[in-house]
Amino acid sequence: MTKRNTQQRRHAIVTLLQQQGEVSVDALALKFETSEVTIRKDLAALEKTGLLLRRYGGAVVVPQEMTQTLSEPPSRNKLAIAQTAAGLIKDHNRIIIDCGSTTLGLIPELNDKRGLVVMTNSLQLANAIHELENEPTLLMTGGTWDPHSESFQGQVAEQVLRSYNFDQLFIGADGIDLQRGTTTFNELIGLSRVMAEVSRDVVVLLESEKVGRRIPNLELPWELVTTLVTDDRLSDAAAESISNQGVKLILSPFTA
Repeated sequence: MTKRNTQQRRHAIVTLLQQQGEVSVDALALKFETSEVTIRKDLAALEKTGLLLRRYGGAVVVPQEMTQTLSEPPSRNKLAIAQTAAGLIKDHNRIIIDCGSTTLGLIPELNDKRGLVVMTNSLQLANAIHELENEPTLLMTGGTWDPHSESFQGQVAEQVLRSYNFDQLFIGADGIDLQRGTTTFNELIGLSRVMAEVSRDVVVLLESEKVGRRIPNLELPWELVTTLVTDDRLSDAAAESISNQGVKLILSPFTA
């Protein structure tokens, strides 16, 4: 197979993916009359360039949420949710702040806190914390850099986290499955689970429009979640369902 043919096939895969939303390795192998090993190499190469997101047995289009870089400022509604969640942080708390555009909104609120110890897996959050006038003690997980979440992940990061105990974890989500818990487009969920396990309270920050999204990847089951902070556009039915899971619900006024 020539390099030109490889490029043509990969271009065709991207076109097909844009039309269908998802593709499978076995179907692509049949369509292009090549091996599944070759198709997996194609998908791996295309993922590195940000053109798709691999899934078990295939690939899906890159969700809009993941195409928006964390360098973009959080929306006003995300900031309002973060400000509400920051009210749960007490002086001298030991907290984890996971990567994400909503959790990024927490950082300015830390300036009013004293004696904090903050662990994060995000370089952007770490840099923002370093810029605070009243800078907390900052810890980094280290680990393997994941370009999709723009954060450190993997076993090294998990081992570092297990060396500590924390009062609170602040973490976002791509969606909420009302029956199961928080969901995410990212398949790297191991670190999130460890973060929750080493924290006494787990606080999820999320806009109400994401409640009800049943994304395949379950990140945190309800039994690991203590509190959900969202905006007051949450429906009464969803609020009742979440409360019935034993999760404390805090509503922030919606800000357009």
